[in-house]
This record gives sequence, C-alpha cells and structure tokens, in this order.
Amino acid sequence: MSSSRTHAPVIRVPLGTGQVEVPPIDGIAFSLVEANRLPALADPAQAACDAIALPLGAPALRELAHGKRNAVIAVTDATRDCPDHIMVPPMLAELSAAGMPDEAITILVAVGTHRASTEAEKRAKLGDAIVDRYRVIDHDAADDARLATIAKPVDGLTFRLNKEALETDLLLSTGRVEPHQYAGFSGGGKTVAIGCASEEVIVATHGPAMLDRPGVRLAELAANPFQQAVRAVARAANVAFVANCVLDDEGRMIAIAYGAPEAVQDHLAGPARTIATAPLAHQVDIAIAGVGAPKDANLYQASRAATYLQYAPVPVVRPGGVIVLPATCPEGAGEGEGERRFRTSMSTGESPAEIVRRIKRDGIRPGEQRAYIVANVLASVTVIVVGMEQPEIAREMGFQTSDSLASALEMALAITGKPSTAAIVPHALVTLPIIRENRETGFDEAASGSL
Repeated sequence: MSSSRTHAPVIRVPLGTGQVEVPPIDGIAFSLVEANRLPALADPAQAACDAIALPLGAPALRELAHGKRNAVIAVTDATRDCPDHIMVPPMLAELSAAGMPDEAITILVAVGTHRASTEAEKRAKLGDAIVDRYRVIDHDAADDARLATIAKPVDGLTFRLNKEALETDLLLSTGRVEPHQYAGFSGGGKTVAIGCASEEVIVATHGPAMLDRPGVRLAELAANPFQQAVRAVARAANVAFVANCVLDDEGRMIAIAYGAPEAVQDHLAGPARTIATAPLAHQVDIAIAGVGAPKDANLYQASRAATYLQYAPVPVVRPGGVIVLPATCPEGAGEGEGERRFRTSMSTGESPAEIVRRIKRDGIRPGEQRAYIVANVLASVTVIVVGMEQPEIAREMGFQTSDSLASALEMALAITGKPSTAAIVPHALVTLPIIRENRETGFDEAASGSL
C-alpha cells in the first residue's frame, strides 16, 4: 500500500545487513510503497514436510526415486535468498526412504556464470549437517568437460547443461518463486535451465532478441517467451521434481510446494503475485529502491532493484527522473565472469544509448545482458548508488554515487526540481508497484517495454 511520508512513522530501507533512515527533504513529497501481506507459515520446516507428502503434478518423490541409482539436487547460490536448508532435508529423507545411499546423491550449486560459492556460503545455505554428509559441488559454465548436450533442441538450438545434472537418474531442484526481470517469475525449472547452463544457453535466452520480445516482463508467466524457453530446457533436461517457496519482504515463508516444476511454479505464482504487487497513484520523479543483503553483494545484483522498477508494467520513475539505490556492494561490480563482463561493457565511456546500440549490433556474452537492461534504464533516468564501498566502480559504469541517503536525495532534487514526488520502495526486488493512473504524465504504456 502507498501512504504519505508526512503521515508515516520513521521509514528505513535496507543497506547491506543493516538499515538506513529516509530523511525528510524539503521539496520532496514521499510515498511509501509496500508489498501486500499474507500470513507467514508458523512452522516452515513442518510445512515443508507436509508439502512434500502432497506433491503437485507428480508422484511422491520416494516413488520417483525407487530403483534409481543416483540423484542430483540443484540448489540456488548465495545471491538467492532461498531457504534451501529447510527445503532440501525433506527431499533427502524421501531419497533415503527409497533406498538411495548418501554417496549416490550430489547437491549441485547452480551458480550460472557467477563466481563459485565458498565453503562458508555452502554451509550457510544448506547447514553443516548436509555439507558434512553429502557431496556438494558448484556448477562451472566455462568448463566444457563438465557440460553435456540436452537430448532435444529448443527453438532449433542445441543447448548444453551441467553433465552430472543431465546424466543422473533423477534430477531435482530448489528455487524461490518471486518476480523476475525476464522470466516473469523465478522458480520451476529455472535453477537447472539457467543456473546449471552453459554460456550458450545464457546467451540465447538473455540477448536483446529475447529481452525485447513482447511478454518478457516482470510478473508475466503464461505468455512470456523467456519463461517458455526456460520450461522447454527444463523439460528436455528431465527435471523431475522441485521444491519452491514464496517469501515475503521480511524473509518469512508464505507458501511452499513440491512436485512437477511447472505445476509448482504456476501454483506459487498466485501468492507471489499477491504479495508482490502494490498500487501507486502515478509515476514519480524519484524512487528509493531498497535491496539489502545478500542481493547487494555486488552491483550486478543490486542494480536489479532499479531495473525492476523501470520494467514494471508502467515504469515507476518518469523519464528524466532519479532512482536512489542504497547498496554497499562489497564485491564491487561482482567477481564472477558474467559480472566482470557487465562491468567492462558498462565502462567503455559510451553513453547508455550507445551501449544499447552496440549490444544490439554485436550481441552479448553471459553477463552483458545486465549491461543491456541497465543501459536501457540509464538512458531514461539517473541512478545514484548510496553507500557503495568502492564508489569509483559505479561511477566508471555510468552511475552517480553518494555516501549518504540525504545527500543522494539532495542530488536527485537538483535534477528533478522542486516540488518533486518520491516513492520509497524498501524491498524493490519483491515489490512491483503498479501505476493506477498515468494520463497526467503523458507516458505511453504501449511503449513501456522499450523504456
């Protein structure tokens, strides 16, 4: 819901693992935009055990595992706030009940083209008991020897995924269903189809030819070409069973389901959409886009908060406006190969419009799709990163920076002028503002896909 800043209590937005207060600024009228609320599950671990006993669109996992020699469980990486430590144990219990020994089970961290996960991150994700008992490894998209070709082409293209995932007798995965920049909603088979893919898969699904297609939008699932491609890859890879959940903006579990990838994703998209969408009366001059840990570990991930706001059905900030992005980014632009490409592509000295034209002309490598989306946004609005540990990196990439939220808002007001309207979105990655009225702005909704 939206509320006036002048009638609201002190408002704080995430910054790293802490929070920062939004100061009142003369000349800016603030509105708070928060996701809708649904009751949290009282006992998520018990809810997981209950849910796996009633799988959606699939037999019981122990039935699927009966007679199978081995299994791979693809899990999310450290950049995903996904409670794998809750979702994985019931899957392991089902595999054990089917007679599968511990040494026949591999847990595969789906890092995509991001950096490998650390031992500490694996333990934080899965818990010491699982890491000590089972084989836990990272996917490596750059190691051709660890990739294999899926059996069926998708859209006429041959894709390669993690070899152990493709060759296992039983392929499972975890994930979180939430609004996603390209897929509409994450979850389903995406952890395998993208997180365990070769660079070719990521290039084919993340290039301008895909991202510019109608339907590739936040919260769009049924008619989304990106989602359709992900599902086709997951089917070809024989992803048999998934665990997905929905979390609210405080990290509480709202819903959980196990079963067939598409059935689970479709089922959980309902509550995910309910808690994600929030009304906003009109476009604003300024938006504060909250992120917080772990998504603000680097600028590659944190920048999603800005692009999510502008790739909403109607962009939240009007052309010429400002997005203020509090993010510490201790890893700078990011340490994986994809993140390094993102930084390089954004640091050429070209204008945002020139970056967009270059990528359209030359195509992308994995990671550069983030440059394409971010450059599209920077061609329309200014983005000010607040509190970044290495602000020079952001500046070389075309962002502005500030060391405090107060100074960033003063910078924003100097750009937009007095009076200005501002939306505070404390959790911009899981809150999708829906503009109710846009006639006063002159914004063309039909053109919103291209910003």
